Amino acid sequence: METTTRTQAPTKKPRGRPAGVESADSRSAILDAAEMLFAQNGSAGTSTRAIADQVKVNPAMIHYYFGSKNALLEQVLDRALEPLALAIAGMREAERAPASEIARILFRTLSERPHLPSLVVREVMLPGGAMREHFLDYLAPRLGGALPGLLEAEQADGRMDSKLDSHISTLIILSLCVFPFIVREMAGPALQISYDEAGLERLERHITRLLDEGFTT
Repeated sequence: METTTRTQAPTKKPRGRPAGVESADSRSAILDAAEMLFAQNGSAGTSTRAIADQVKVNPAMIHYYFGSKNALLEQVLDRALEPLALAIAGMREAERAPASEIARILFRTLSERPHLPSLVVREVMLPGGAMREHFLDYLAPRLGGALPGLLEAEQADGRMDSKLDSHISTLIILSLCVFPFIVREMAGPALQISYDEAGLERLERHITRLLDEGFTT
């Protein structure tokens, strides 16, 4: 009696990327869109639906990943500023923090995240900023709050003018690096300052030269 051998159909492989990759991509896209919209309109003027529409996802996904709009805003801020905090920590470990190098790190961070200055102004600096308490408690000690100590170490080693106040010097460095991005929309037409790659490099050179010549002994 002839037997029939049945060939089992090959198991189909799932299409597309692994779920973990898709999850990470969606989460990152939501953070990117939220950073832009929060900077442009403020968190109070930005709905989770607007963020979801920007990314083309269901608004429920934002709740799934972040829980609330305020928690999303907090993670936007933390993600944007954590690399800067780590860079400052690295300078502390290296025991070398010239004012011009601090400015270079700040300026390049802001060049890569052009929405960050407006976001910080809206949500931290202005009265009633939703992230002021979080920033002061968690981020400020690792960012600007860490800079006076770094500058004082430079003074102790004779690399920075000892007559300068480290706290005022920190404010000057932050102002030089952050303000050009806050007024970016006006500085172009009013002062003919370019914010393309060459223009940003020129701005950085001016700032670091000013600090090298004004802060060092």
